[in-house]
Amino acid sequence: MSTAPTRGLDVVNRKFMLEYPVEAARVIDGLPKDAAAEFLANQGVDAIAAVWRHLSPARADEMLSALSEVVLGQLLEQIDPGICAAMLRRANEAERKRYLGLMPENTAAEIEELVGYPPDTAGRIMDSRVMTFRPDQTVALVLERLREHKPRGIRKLFLVDDEHRLRGVVDIQDVAVAEPDDVLSTLSRPPRATTSPFESRDHVAEQLKDLSLEVLPVLDVHGRLIGVIRHAELLKTLREETSADIQTMVGVSKEERALSPPWLSARKRLPWMEINLLTAFLAASVVGIFESTIAQFTALAVLLPVVAGQSGNAGAQALAVTMRGLALREITARHWFRVMFKEARVGVLNGIAIALTTGLGVWVWSRSLGLAMVISVAMVFSMVAAGISGALIPIMLTRLGQDPAQSSSIILTTVTDVAGFTSFLGIATLLIDIL
Repeated sequence: MSTAPTRGLDVVNRKFMLEYPVEAARVIDGLPKDAAAEFLANQGVDAIAAVWRHLSPARADEMLSALSEVVLGQLLEQIDPGICAAMLRRANEAERKRYLGLMPENTAAEIEELVGYPPDTAGRIMDSRVMTFRPDQTVALVLERLREHKPRGIRKLFLVDDEHRLRGVVDIQDVAVAEPDDVLSTLSRPPRATTSPFESRDHVAEQLKDLSLEVLPVLDVHGRLIGVIRHAELLKTLREETSADIQTMVGVSKEERALSPPWLSARKRLPWMEINLLTAFLAASVVGIFESTIAQFTALAVLLPVVAGQSGNAGAQALAVTMRGLALREITARHWFRVMFKEARVGVLNGIAIALTTGLGVWVWSRSLGLAMVISVAMVFSMVAAGISGALIPIMLTRLGQDPAQSSSIILTTVTDVAGFTSFLGIATLLIDIL
């Protein structure tokens, strides 16, 4: 006796879902989880597909486990590829593989291509698990959903329309002090900024910094909200990359760790050690050019490491500051002249201060005013050259489309050694009469 009324109710529900999918989605969003799952399980794939695109992402993710594999496979094939890809991005790797395995091979290949984003884009660092609400929902419903899901660290709520297009942002503090019957649209504000999942990470970092944003909504080409980029997570990513850059700056692979096998460490480091050896011979050849000058004044050979060491430290300081600026997106390649000019001035100021100390020390040691004057002038020139080199090397690599951190210090060491040796021995050769 109860079968006929049940079938009749299913027919009515199916017609309602097909002809009024937006209203049906709102009803399903408002049902308890188990009731919503039971409701969808009794409907056909075409009716579920009609409603699916209008369900909130959180409810859609919950309903995936309520459907049989046969129905789920047919559903994933029927719904919009963009919506399907967004849903798979929110799933973990095991679930994603299972869902792709339920689709026909060509459909799975298309969806899998949509799931991924190019490296260094906003899509790679966004959080797809974002709770959304409709503008006409009440504060009471929001609080109930928040208690049910217990999300952590949420400060903004995002309002979307029936097509999941972003319509406004609500501060969680406004929700906390509002009346239960207040409607979210009365508390919302337009988003201050949005970004595309294909936008460069550099641009995203600049947006977050310039506008002092905590979160940045990510929208697809249709204006649908597909995720958010959180400032804290972006900083964490940048810090991890910066720590990897510290290794590559000295010719160490990003894959190497403190407890990596010795053979792996040796294999990763050896090529750059060989390159460093070649550059060392280049620096040695510069010394060979001034062999006759060194033969006359052996004190020059004793003081060579002093000049090279100071210029190397100055260059390393400039390199570290420039690399940090590039990593944190404080500067770009177009700032090359400002950075270079700044480091040149720093080199002059520090060079003069170090030159006075060095000159005094050399005079006390050698009692030669000429030698003290030569090393003082050379110190200023070498530290200015080192500062300019430390600023320009990573910027030039960036401009050439190369990794600015890749063994920059090896190149810098060569430049500072050559600059230090040339300035010291060259000035000594020009002023040989006062030595």
